[in-house]
Amino acid sequence: MRKLKITELKRLEITEFKEANKIPLTVVLDNVRSLHNVGSVFRTCDAFLVEQIFLCGITSTPPSAEIHKTALGAEDSVSWKYYQNTLDAINDLKEKGYGIAAAEQAENSINPAKFNPTCNKLAVIFGNEVKGIAQPVMDVCDTCIEIPQYGTKHSLNVSVSAGIIIWEIYQKLH
Repeated sequence: MRKLKITELKRLEITEFKEANKIPLTVVLDNVRSLHNVGSVFRTCDAFLVEQIFLCGITSTPPSAEIHKTALGAEDSVSWKYYQNTLDAINDLKEKGYGIAAAEQAENSINPAKFNPTCNKLAVIFGNEVKGIAQPVMDVCDTCIEIPQYGTKHSLNVSVSAGIIIWEIYQKLH
């Protein structure tokens, strides 16, 4: 097996990415405090042609050297918008016909492998690294996706969770 050269990867230029067909998914970051996590989510959203990211509350926004450190330029390719209040972001999404899913540990949650979007457009909310998604935000969600965990820890890094769930949704929507 031979490792591919960077020139063989056929990556899109930013202008090509912006014009490419995206999956109908919006990622919402609810008070994510780590700029490295924000950058990592940008990079994952770029990799899987996510439509847009909503950055809410204390979540930092580009331009930022710390976001760029993990995003590696994806903060320039993926569309994003800032909201002071996550509920305002969700209300805007609902008005545009989006189904709203929380990525959280909650009653009646669905395994990502078994989750099947039933709407034409979907938003998935990822929460704060310590407190998760705020309960008032959970109260307005249509469903909840929970990644099963079998070890001694009861949480994954938010950027890891985003990677797993975005990949599962990409496979279903692409």
